[in-house]
Amino acid sequence: MSLGASNTEYVNARVRSRRAKLFSDEEYRKLVRMGPSGIARFMEESEYEREINELGARFSGVDLIEYALNRNLAKNFQELLEWSEGRIYDLISRYLRKFDVWNLKTIIRGIYTDTPAEEIRTDLIMAGELEDATIDRLLEVDEIEDAIEVLAGTIYYEPLSAELEAFTETGTLVPLENALDREFYEHLLDDLGRPREGPQAKYVEFLQAEIDFRNARNALRLARSGADLDPASYYIEGGVLFDGSELSQLVTDYDDLVDHIADNKRYGDRLSGALRQLREADSLIQFEHALDAALLEYADTLSSIYPVSVSAVLSYILAKEREVENIRAIARGREVGLSESEIEEELVIL
Repeated sequence: MSLGASNTEYVNARVRSRRAKLFSDEEYRKLVRMGPSGIARFMEESEYEREINELGARFSGVDLIEYALNRNLAKNFQELLEWSEGRIYDLISRYLRKFDVWNLKTIIRGIYTDTPAEEIRTDLIMAGELEDATIDRLLEVDEIEDAIEVLAGTIYYEPLSAELEAFTETGTLVPLENALDREFYEHLLDDLGRPREGPQAKYVEFLQAEIDFRNARNALRLARSGADLDPASYYIEGGVLFDGSELSQLVTDYDDLVDHIADNKRYGDRLSGALRQLREADSLIQFEHALDAALLEYADTLSSIYPVSVSAVLSYILAKEREVENIRAIARGREVGLSESEIEEELVIL
């Protein structure tokens, strides 16, 4: 299979233009010193101008920032699909299903913690394939079992139903969240094969890296949840870094896990900066931020090898996600009175 019949060069030209407009490290440093109203004004003078102006009459403060960020992110990725044709459209659209998974996890967590529907909606990113009506129905239910029933007829119903008993027995969301991850990641590599070289080989490498880092993240969360669950049972196929038994052994020790990543030639040779961050992480949150930075660095490396390829598009998608998450972290941090240094620890910056 090739990327023939795709308008890859055109899509990449549009993506380069968009990526050049992403916030710089210096702009993040400016935002960290602002309150929510100042952040909103700063966004109004950027690529978020339209969203801030359209939503400003209904929302203010952090709510305005949240809604503007999510609407802008969805708009950017919808436009990405509008620009794309042929095979590159297929590859991008299947990757953007990650936002269906994000939304479902967000809703399930909200139901689990009795969060009001409107607060849950603030965190949703409508860039996937689930219909708005389905999302609206999910936000109306009060029990996770009912939310799963709403998904009958979608690809997420069976994997979630299969883990409902594990959720009930353990009281942890890990089985449900991992079922969603597995459904998404294990189908990303469908019909791609294992090419040895060329742009598609780098695309497959990127997907394998994301699966590897997702396995590490999920296993560490599971190991620290206190639940009596074997990490190997929640292993996602498709990566190259672990098998299920290795993962179960490594998750109990940060150092062993990082050494295992560093010893892999594919990652160790390309992720020196990110591996240093992983070694210095002293909490699960910091470790997860370091994994995010590692994946972004890896995507940038692959896209530099083949600048006109779908890898460059995925690198942009990750960079745009990180921008939104960084601005969100700054706004939330300022709202609750975190210090500048505490907020900076929450940012994912290469």
